[in-house]
Amino acid sequence: MKKQSDLEEYLSNGTMQIVQGIIGASFRNPKASLFMARHGMDHKQAEKKRKQAETTGEHIPPFLIASITEQCNLHCKGCYARAVQGCGDACSVSKALTGAQWSDVFSQAEELGVEFILLAGGEPFVRKDVLEAAGEHPSLLFPIFTNGTMIDGEYLCLLDERRNLLPVLSIEGNRETTDARRGAGVYQKLVDTMDFLKKKGIIFGASVTVTKANRDEVFAAAFIRSLQTAGAKAVIYVEFVPMNEADRYLASDDADRDFMRNAMDSCRKEFENMVLIAFPGDEKTSGGCLAAGRGFFHINARGGAEPCPFSPYSDTNVIETSLRNALRSPLFQALSDGGNLSKEHIGGCVLFEQRAQVEALLKKETACKA
Repeated sequence: MKKQSDLEEYLSNGTMQIVQGIIGASFRNPKASLFMARHGMDHKQAEKKRKQAETTGEHIPPFLIASITEQCNLHCKGCYARAVQGCGDACSVSKALTGAQWSDVFSQAEELGVEFILLAGGEPFVRKDVLEAAGEHPSLLFPIFTNGTMIDGEYLCLLDERRNLLPVLSIEGNRETTDARRGAGVYQKLVDTMDFLKKKGIIFGASVTVTKANRDEVFAAAFIRSLQTAGAKAVIYVEFVPMNEADRYLASDDADRDFMRNAMDSCRKEFENMVLIAFPGDEKTSGGCLAAGRGFFHINARGGAEPCPFSPYSDTNVIETSLRNALRSPLFQALSDGGNLSKEHIGGCVLFEQRAQVEALLKKETACKA
């Protein structure tokens, strides 16, 4: 397994490559390129903070995932958030973090040296107050993972004004494949939204949940070219995590990951002016899963610090303690020390397959606190 310092360098270099890639992909858009160029200076400052923390034995990941709402307007088949009760139609908002509380989390992340905060949900465009708060932190980049159905004229103005907000639209492949999972008419809505974003000159990307069923389709040059033509500057491939045994046949195995690595190599050569990312990608390259603070961690809509969105277990809440202390979560430490992050697995999440073990660790840590 790589040493923590090696992992930090791996992640730091990766974030800068993403930023440089977006700059290169947007060289004809002066407004976007100027913002990304300025972020290059912010990157150096954040990297300096993280390296300084390493000298005192403290590891600060460059990424944070924030699920800012439990509400969503779609019912996508196989949705992990609904499966783990992290998303719904009428979820309680009374216990959700306010826009001001999220802004405080963002400020703390910035001070620690975090660079990227991935906003998820639910559907993040339900929380305009949080998106506006994120826009007030220009040194942080906020990729917003969205189903793309709620971006109206008012939001287009916000995205145009706050260039650190980067929408990432979820799509499953062509019209038939996308509508089959996300609902009739969603594909056309995505096409229309991409057209609006392109005309506004707003940088955006696409995210694709990869299964055995759509694998060949979404790595085909024709599909990537269609996204490029639509204006997408990045494509993020996320491995499907099966929520039940009935869906397990759709999950990627080692042969699928070999296919994806080879496909990514070919696609990156053909589409040099796009940023193509695979998540979790080749975890062996980084010494195992990057969750639980090794490379990132997750904050749910109610403030609970969790290893990752697919492992919704928490012994620490950012309402009750600082973000720095949340990174020192006993659960995170136990997962790292116990070797749970480097085990073999099927599908896109090593911890989801170990949920019984994670639950046992959580009970143990909770008992120790008591």
